[in-house]
Amino acid sequence: MNIDVSIDAAGPIAPEICPVRPLLDRMADKWSLLVIARLAEASGNRLRFSKLMRAVGGVSQRMLTTTLRNLERDGLVTREVFAEVPPRVEYELTERGKSFLIPVRTLIGWLEANWPDIQRSRELYDQND
Repeated sequence: MNIDVSIDAAGPIAPEICPVRPLLDRMADKWSLLVIARLAEASGNRLRFSKLMRAVGGVSQRMLTTTLRNLERDGLVTREVFAEVPPRVEYELTERGKSFLIPVRTLIGWLEANWPDIQRSRELYDQND
C-alpha cells in the first residue's frame, strides 16, 4: 500500500486522502508518547492505571483513559482486568507497541544530536524578533 503523506500547499491533508493521518496525529501527541515511554520503562512493561498516571505526571484521569483506549484500539497496548476487590487493571505494550519504540528512539537521537543547533537557531531568531 502506497500512502501519500506529502504536505499539500493548499492545506492539511484530509483523512480520506491520507488514511493514516489520524494515527499520525495521535502518535505524535504528548500523552501517547509519554504513556508508551512509561510502559517501556516499567518493570515487565506492565503498569496499573494509578501507577501509570503518576508516572506520566500532569495527565488527567479522563485524558489517560482516552489515550489508553486509543492505544489499545490501535493494538499498541493491552489491558488486563483482574477480578479482585477493588478491581485491578494493568496495561502493557504489545509487540507492535514495542516496535514503535524503534522510530521513537531514532527521533530522540536526532533531537539530542541537533538540540544545540536548534537552541542557537532559537536564540538568533529571538534576537531578531
